[in-house]
Amino acid sequence: MMQLNLLPDVKLEYLKVRRTQRLVITVSTILIAASLFVFVVLIGTVDIFQKKNLNDLNHDISKYTSQLQNTSNLNKILTVQNQLQVLTSLHDQKPAASRLFGYLEQLTPSTASVSQLNVDYTQNIVTITGNAKSLDDVNAFTDTLKFTTYKLSDGTSNKAFSDVVLSQFSRSSTGATYTITATFDPVIFDSKNNVTLTVPNIISTRSVVEQPTDLFQSNTSGQ
Repeated sequence: MMQLNLLPDVKLEYLKVRRTQRLVITVSTILIAASLFVFVVLIGTVDIFQKKNLNDLNHDISKYTSQLQNTSNLNKILTVQNQLQVLTSLHDQKPAASRLFGYLEQLTPSTASVSQLNVDYTQNIVTITGNAKSLDDVNAFTDTLKFTTYKLSDGTSNKAFSDVVLSQFSRSSTGATYTITATFDPVIFDSKNNVTLTVPNIISTRSVVEQPTDLFQSNTSGQ
């Protein structure tokens, strides 16, 4: 049985183009419809939902602002809260003054006592006044302060005192009196650091003798 192709090639190409055209139009129509839908959704979100949300936020802001303004003693409350927030940092900044007596136990000769002690943590200056058995003990005490070093837990070390001066001294038949002024490194009173003093082997201090005498004694010289 014979079959004859009655459609020329040109007709076949034309039909293929028409099908492709319809397919393109269909896909384009779907894409345009989807784009229009997305555009409408965006317009609705911006013009309706966002505006409503902003209006609600503005209303809440006005409401809570009015409540705060009507709060009695608001300025005092805020001042107290701000002060509470800085308490921790202020605590960390204050010097560890409790270390002072331990340092004196290490530094003061067993043959000397302290009758007056002034510490200026702002200028980092300490003034020690007291009595000793002899001027040799006073000089040894002064040299001990000059050569004492400290060491931190990270291995850092440095001199604990500088500008050590025997500013006043006197001698009598019963002993000697002295006043020593020195500048201390503020690190040794920093609460954030673990500090270890290294005292030179110049004098026998209360930290190494078996039966130490009283470190602090009243000033009997009338100073």
